[in-house]
Amino acid sequence: MIGSYIKTSRRNLLRNKLFSAINVVGLAISMSVGLLLIAFVLDLHSYDKFHKNGERIYRITNVVTETSKQSRSRPGGKFATTSLKTGKLIRQKVTGVEEVAILRNDFSQDAKIGNKVLPIKGFWADPSLFKVFTFPMLEGNPETALKDPYSIVLTETAAKKLFGSDDALGKVIRFDTLDYQVTGVMQDVPFFSHLSFEALVSLSTAEQLNRKNLNFANWTNMSSNFVYVRLTETADLASIQSQLNAVAREENRADENTKIQLELLPLYNIVVGESFRASEGGPGSVGPHMPPVVLWLVGGLALVVILSACFNYTNLSIARALRRFKEVGLRKAIGAGKNQVRQQFLVEAIMISLAALLLSFILFLVLRPLLINLAPEMQGMVKLALTPSMVIAFLLFSVSVGVLAGFLPALFFSKVSAISALRNVSTVKVFKHVNLRRALVVIQYTLTLIFITTTAIGYVQYKNILSFDLGFNTENILNIPMQGNKPDAFLNELREMPEVTGVSRSIIVTSVGNAWGGFIKYKDSRDSALVMTNNVDENYLALHEYKLIAGGNFRARPTTAKAATEVIVNQQFLKRFNIAGNDPGKAIGEEITFTNFSVKGRRMTIVGVMKDFHYGKVDNLIEPVAFMFWTPEDQATLNVKIQSADPLATRAKIESAWKKIDRVHPFKAKFFDEAIEEAYSEFSILIKIIGFLSILAISIASMGLFGMVAYTTETRLKEISIRKVMGASSGNLIYLLSRGFLIQLAISALIALPVTYLFFEKFVLTNFPYHTPVRIIELFVGLLAVLLVAFLLIGSQTMKAAKSNPADVLKNE
Repeated sequence: MIGSYIKTSRRNLLRNKLFSAINVVGLAISMSVGLLLIAFVLDLHSYDKFHKNGERIYRITNVVTETSKQSRSRPGGKFATTSLKTGKLIRQKVTGVEEVAILRNDFSQDAKIGNKVLPIKGFWADPSLFKVFTFPMLEGNPETALKDPYSIVLTETAAKKLFGSDDALGKVIRFDTLDYQVTGVMQDVPFFSHLSFEALVSLSTAEQLNRKNLNFANWTNMSSNFVYVRLTETADLASIQSQLNAVAREENRADENTKIQLELLPLYNIVVGESFRASEGGPGSVGPHMPPVVLWLVGGLALVVILSACFNYTNLSIARALRRFKEVGLRKAIGAGKNQVRQQFLVEAIMISLAALLLSFILFLVLRPLLINLAPEMQGMVKLALTPSMVIAFLLFSVSVGVLAGFLPALFFSKVSAISALRNVSTVKVFKHVNLRRALVVIQYTLTLIFITTTAIGYVQYKNILSFDLGFNTENILNIPMQGNKPDAFLNELREMPEVTGVSRSIIVTSVGNAWGGFIKYKDSRDSALVMTNNVDENYLALHEYKLIAGGNFRARPTTAKAATEVIVNQQFLKRFNIAGNDPGKAIGEEITFTNFSVKGRRMTIVGVMKDFHYGKVDNLIEPVAFMFWTPEDQATLNVKIQSADPLATRAKIESAWKKIDRVHPFKAKFFDEAIEEAYSEFSILIKIIGFLSILAISIASMGLFGMVAYTTETRLKEISIRKVMGASSGNLIYLLSRGFLIQLAISALIALPVTYLFFEKFVLTNFPYHTPVRIIELFVGLLAVLLVAFLLIGSQTMKAAKSNPADVLKNE
């Protein structure tokens, strides 16, 4: 029976080459998007699956809440990081936890071996890391490799990089002025691991190096620290969470205004999961990350494209109903039941879908490198390499698309009785007065218009973000991280260049997602708050053209962090702590107390108040910010103001100067505007993807429209010929044939444009407090594009029909 279905389906497909080609090409184009999405999702969900007992591994996250007199309860945000003390307290007090691994993410130094100097990046880690995670050791004892201070474990690649073919175990590496012994060599970290490193250094080393830093192991110092736990097989998550709450309550008693809550984040939800804020100078998280909402959004858009191709199949199948009714009637007359008719049309749809799979796989191979190279982050996130599970997923997907495309035609034809087999299919209704085929065309073009309009609005909003007034100047400023080098020698080189008009120093580059900060109290109040900061020198404000509204620039020039007691704040800072009644002039001379991971309780004096500006990204509200003085103890980023007709040539000149002072580290400078564009790269990627899907959607819809118009004009040739004989002009005939399609497009526009507008205004743009309103031109640009394509398609076919010779058409009547 199946063989009969396949044979009959093959004959029908070959007999109707145009419609078959439209269906195969349309499905192939849409399915290639589905294949890319399947491969992308499978790769993302492959992360960390190589760890044994991975389902029992969790990361401890922090939820910081501030409560004060000025703000009853203001969320400080969720952080992937936590304190070192958290890990130790869990180890001591929480039952149901088998192992606790503590990592610190700020090991990045130059390894010196003889005359060779190479940069090495990794984590500080305690010995339990090898018990929680599955990182096989090639040489050394995983139980003791990270136990003693100044011990280091290298990956296989790092060991070869440093020692070549020599045995690395037991060798000594010098970092700065200290010697570290190689106590282990492990297998390279797999690609699909959210933790990526070249080396692991014993956490006891970091503790010894910071033994004079009283704040290093504090409960509130969560900068760069990550804690992972592996639960017992019988552990109860509710019980674990209850114990974590008890630990947090006990530690929070020291500060009534800042509360930290501990939460469990499953290992498999780290890469595809919620986003986290960056802590004080630390990262938001480590490794690649993809918010689920992005996957759902892209998946939804891909589904729309696939549905569009399925609608084409349904439309064309039902449009050809007159030709298939006799076939169905004959089948039923000789005893075929509804199920057999349904199976026949489903097999036909699945055959088309499998044929489309071959073409879509070729498109997948073409599009795969384009997707991977869409952004630098993509290259380190996915491979999209074929795996057995991926091939199986592709086949299942193809069959599913075939069933989806053939469901309505199969249902439609199975209901036809042998007696009514010659009736006109146009009497079939979805709703009371709406024709099935017309409803599908309206839905298809509504979705296509939403696609195109979304792309237009999203692109305009993205460009507005990039050109948004941040409150300071970023033009022609080249930011150069010193990567551990002292900046003095490089500064001298820069000052000799005529193209360089100014240079300043800072710890970080603001407004691109970086964060540095600490807890601040006003006078002797117990009300503290996490405030974002930046350490800058005396040239920073003028170079970036910050606007001071009271006070002045830094007066003192301290050489140590402890001696830096002046602070310049913004207006939101005054409002947050209600300093001097929010009067900038009266705030000058007021004292605050600053605490972060390196200092505790430093008293500082406000010497200036600047106008509010965007420290974070523009999708966040303007927050309190404090600038403190940069000292030689701080890490350095040089901010270089360039005035040149050829900024890229000047950059190359600066790079040559860099190589004089550092032959080890590559030059990593970025123009401020480039860094801003990179900071919003996820929006750019999303717009490119939606734009690409929009092109596919309009292409598929246009192919479907072409097929429908071609079929309609073919079936109405006799009517057209008779009308021409009766005196109808070509213009009248074109209007007659295209009127129905244009009305359907108009209905689609009336649905799509308000829906898209409301979607952006009520849902998307509410996340951007400083967005610009959606304009009419952005709404109608997509409509004009669709109307132009539709008019050309409809016009070409109707004009051809209108110019036909009535004598040739009616000679056999």
